Amino acid sequence: MVCLALMFAAVITVRVSGQPRLPPLPIKDGCHQVDPEVGIFRKEGEAVILHFPIFSGVLKARKILPPAAKFVISKKNGTDAVTYEAEGRVQQHATQLWFLPAQASDSGEYSCTYRNETYCVTGSITLSVFDSGSVDMAKLSYPWTATEGEELTIFCPALGSFNKSNTLIEWFKGSSLTALQPSQRDFFHWDGGMLLIPAVMSSHAGLYTCQLTVLINNQQYKVSRTLQVHVQEVKPPAIVSPLNGTVFESSHGSGLEMFCQVLTECPTADSTLVMWQVDEQSVESSYLSRRALQGGREVTRVSTMCQIELRLIIADISEEDDHVEIKCVAQNVGGRQEVVALIKVEDATVTWVIVAVVALCFFLVVVSIFLYVLFKPKEKKKMDYFLARQSSTFSV
Repeated sequence: MVCLALMFAAVITVRVSGQPRLPPLPIKDGCHQVDPEVGIFRKEGEAVILHFPIFSGVLKARKILPPAAKFVISKKNGTDAVTYEAEGRVQQHATQLWFLPAQASDSGEYSCTYRNETYCVTGSITLSVFDSGSVDMAKLSYPWTATEGEELTIFCPALGSFNKSNTLIEWFKGSSLTALQPSQRDFFHWDGGMLLIPAVMSSHAGLYTCQLTVLINNQQYKVSRTLQVHVQEVKPPAIVSPLNGTVFESSHGSGLEMFCQVLTECPTADSTLVMWQVDEQSVESSYLSRRALQGGREVTRVSTMCQIELRLIIADISEEDDHVEIKCVAQNVGGRQEVVALIKVEDATVTWVIVAVVALCFFLVVVSIFLYVLFKPKEKKKMDYFLARQSSTFSV
């Protein structure tokens, strides 16, 4: 009954307010605490804009943000807190803190606080600024995962606070100081500064840096982001049926249906090529082009893998099809596998001889049974018992 009453009260609350009640925020030092923001890592000498999206979202969701709200952004410095104004190298603009440019000494924990007569709420974020000459760039990188063979589009992340209109974004790979050009192999630019790799290979793994120049208060500042691209290796497909050396038998004039079944990783199933070949040629280019048809490709999930099935149908098997070599071929960016099989046409003459021999044997068995029954010798009647009884009667 208590649970039912609580559920009923929750329904009433939702219907009255239009949305479920939010849980209360924890309080510390008389101020409500918002979950910390995701910490950011930047290079020294670049423009950095620090903002508090989780903090702003909480205020909006709880409808406690008046239009003319004032915020205080401060940096913890031991027991003291440093606050900022709207001018100088470090400037506060509403819920943002601008570093023009950032220095290694700017590293630390920053808090953004909204306070009125009755309410106080605060959020925090950690900023780490590294010297570009000594830092391991992998520590500053955004992870990016790609699979061999797929098309990869990379964009420059975390630039939403900057005005990027009419701004050229350049890309660099590794420690190279030469920007990637559209004419270079496997690299192309897209509008908006995105980097396109048409077909990912293992050699594409590594660090990529996007770099641009932004204009803030009529002064240019450098901004860059580093991404770590991880390339997942693709395993070659495995043909599970038919086996190498399989012989498909069919009689003259009949049809023959064969299946090629391939196991591969599911992310690469659509890009995995499966086909039949006849005497090292495609079915469409072979002498069987008018009598053979391949198709009916089906992809099904088998445990953690995917199975691709492709059938080959040959109509009206003839003598010229005897001992013809056919192949099932499976290929993706991870590798290639082939399985060789043979077509064997059964000899019709031998078949009829076997049928005739079986029929003759059956006929001979029937005839033998009939003759045995017809000429079976008759058994002699035994009169000894009757004669013995007759003799005993006369003796009395």
